[in-house]
Amino acid sequence: MQLAKVLNNRYFWVLCAMGAFAILSSTMSKTPVLNPFALSLGTPKDLTGVIAAASTIPGILISLPAASLSDIFGRRKLLLFSTFVFASAPFLYLFVTIWWQLALVRFYHGFATAIFVPVAEATIAEQYPTKRGERISSFNSATYVGRGLAPFLGGFILSITNNGSQTLHNFSTLYLAVGIAGVTSFVIAILMLRESKTATPEPSNKRLMTKNILHGWFEVATNKGALVVTFVQAIQFYVYGVIEFYLVQYMQQVAGYNTLQLGIVMGVQIVSLIVSRPIMGRFSDKISRRIPIILGCIISGSLLFVVH
Repeated sequence: MQLAKVLNNRYFWVLCAMGAFAILSSTMSKTPVLNPFALSLGTPKDLTGVIAAASTIPGILISLPAASLSDIFGRRKLLLFSTFVFASAPFLYLFVTIWWQLALVRFYHGFATAIFVPVAEATIAEQYPTKRGERISSFNSATYVGRGLAPFLGGFILSITNNGSQTLHNFSTLYLAVGIAGVTSFVIAILMLRESKTATPEPSNKRLMTKNILHGWFEVATNKGALVVTFVQAIQFYVYGVIEFYLVQYMQQVAGYNTLQLGIVMGVQIVSLIVSRPIMGRFSDKISRRIPIILGCIISGSLLFVVH
């Protein structure tokens, strides 16, 4: 029993390490590099939003089915596929020469996070039913370590490679670093999941599982509480995505920030999340899910006036 507990905890923390490298790779591919990269390709100003939104489309299409598909085909297979996308997508940026190619690469890259995060969270919820809020929050904090480091590291790499210019060649070093982080996540996934088959059990009755999934989707679609939370989170992601992409352009072209300063500004906002998420997760397990959600909305809305 003690050995099983140790192995289970080991699986969780290695999953956190996998997530940290995966999200480091994903975030560094866009912050703060994506906006200047898109402009260097001659992207029409009215189409820069297409570049920003391309990676979010897979999230809309596949995030809900991803965890459900893992119920049918197994968590291991989808985790391996998502980390393969994390590992392969960064190297495609090296061959981009036209803005619409960048949009296609971003679309492909978006499948990585869209699949990995919900499947990983489903795995954690399954393994730790009495501590799922705390464990999922801890996992998210681990991914935010990668997400928090990405702007600093990306800004530093750009600052020592662009030499004051923004040509296609100057973005290559950064995307090679993105690729190294993605490959690291993929290697961890291969080694860990090969040794931990019991932690991600394969389903036995796929037909019954499919029926249960469809029933579960119907319950979610008719659950007012779930729809309200989903709507709130969608608004937060919309606002954050717009600020994250266009704030870089404003700071660079209007305020005159260099690439290192861009990385610092974009990265510092994430640091507080690393500490706050486990605390809020533990708090929601003991008290209520509603209070942290309302508190987060109030703080987020108030800060928009400061940014404005």
